[in-house]
Amino acid sequence: MTFLFERIKNWRRNRILKREPISDSIWQKVLCQLKFLRGLSVEETERLRQWVILFLHDKQISGAHDLEITEEMRVTIAAQACILILELDVSHYDDWIEIIVYPGKFILDYDYADEYGVVHHAHKIVSGEAWLAGPVILSWQDAAGIDARPSDNVVIHEFAHKLDMRHQGANGFPILHANMNAQVWHDIFSRAYAGFCARVEKGHRTAVDPYASKSPAEFFAVFSEVFFATPLIVKHHFPAIYEQLVLFYRQDPAGRLGKAVINN
Repeated sequence: MTFLFERIKNWRRNRILKREPISDSIWQKVLCQLKFLRGLSVEETERLRQWVILFLHDKQISGAHDLEITEEMRVTIAAQACILILELDVSHYDDWIEIIVYPGKFILDYDYADEYGVVHHAHKIVSGEAWLAGPVILSWQDAAGIDARPSDNVVIHEFAHKLDMRHQGANGFPILHANMNAQVWHDIFSRAYAGFCARVEKGHRTAVDPYASKSPAEFFAVFSEVFFATPLIVKHHFPAIYEQLVLFYRQDPAGRLGKAVINN
């Protein structure tokens, strides 16, 4: 049964890849714009392109406030989302379908219950939001990297939340691979999070956005975006975290940077 399922899945994917290609002009433009993709091998670039095609087939991307979504915008968002699952599988995003894109930052106004059942009201201006089994909401200005710091990537941040949510909701403890040790992950992330929060509380400067101190889920998401966007920061200041993220994403972005320098 498993073999038959894999054959059907591969047949479906190959059919989509043949019928819904991305134009070379748009693909090359997006690769040039997303600087953190430099250093990808030819094989990795082709795999990313395939994941993007499959991702765009399965997801509905719509604009809010009359924002018109172009094909280039779709590919730009999808490429950033799919870099996280480059060495995993696009099926990691299977439990939801919608992406809503605002022209810029947007207001969230809603009620929610905390772990103790206490209802709170949230009213905040944000650049991104991910909902459990629901949509990802993005600011196009931020998704396009307009005026963003090199380490900031709202798309990677929100899609890291989506991966995290696959295991008991967003808690900074995603589903790990068979070759990973859950206790090691817990110990490393817990120690790093506690130390990071202590520095933020004391007003000390941090190498990573202080927003990571908000919760273990935000810690994982912020460190994921920095891991891909400016990996040397994580590798230098948080080597144990870097090693765990390498195991989880099955990628070494810092090593990729070295290849980019050599190729240039």
